[in-house]
Amino acid sequence: MDQSKRPRITILDKPTSRGKQEVSLSAFALLFSEMIQYSQNRVRSVAELQTKLSDFGFSVGSRLVDLLIVREKGNKREIKVLNILLFIKVQLWKALFGKEADKLEQASDDDKIYYIIEKEPVISTYISVPKDKGSLNCAAFAAGIVEAVLNFSNFPCKVTAHWHKGTTLMIKFDESVIARDKLVT
Repeated sequence: MDQSKRPRITILDKPTSRGKQEVSLSAFALLFSEMIQYSQNRVRSVAELQTKLSDFGFSVGSRLVDLLIVREKGNKREIKVLNILLFIKVQLWKALFGKEADKLEQASDDDKIYYIIEKEPVISTYISVPKDKGSLNCAAFAAGIVEAVLNFSNFPCKVTAHWHKGTTLMIKFDESVIARDKLVT
């Protein structure tokens, strides 16, 4: 058959099947450390570096959310806070890190705050933080991914990474999300 008559195949024509999901941990660690070094050379403080990593994560999460919704949920979007958080804890974490997150907890004093806890995060496995940047938490990248997934799923929030019981992602939802969740129940 003549090459000019063959139809061009675009990315939209390809199936959304899973394909091979695994990326070697060493390749990921190399790319992630390069991303940290790149960012480190363009910022002045640890807070700015964490913000930069979170922004990178937000970019990844914004591209990942629709793909995961189609693959894992059959194009069905969540409308309840607990269901979207369980989706993140299980499906998103497995897609990113090959395993579920360790824990999902709600703050006892504030119904807008939830925590995703990872005792030994894969993202920080091969990262050694210099003494002058001791408070750096590279899980800010994962916090950015989670924030994007939640925001693009119509659950406006702010997600930050903290050192507590390993690495803890603190998710603080807007008041409108909690009010909507109470109406849906």
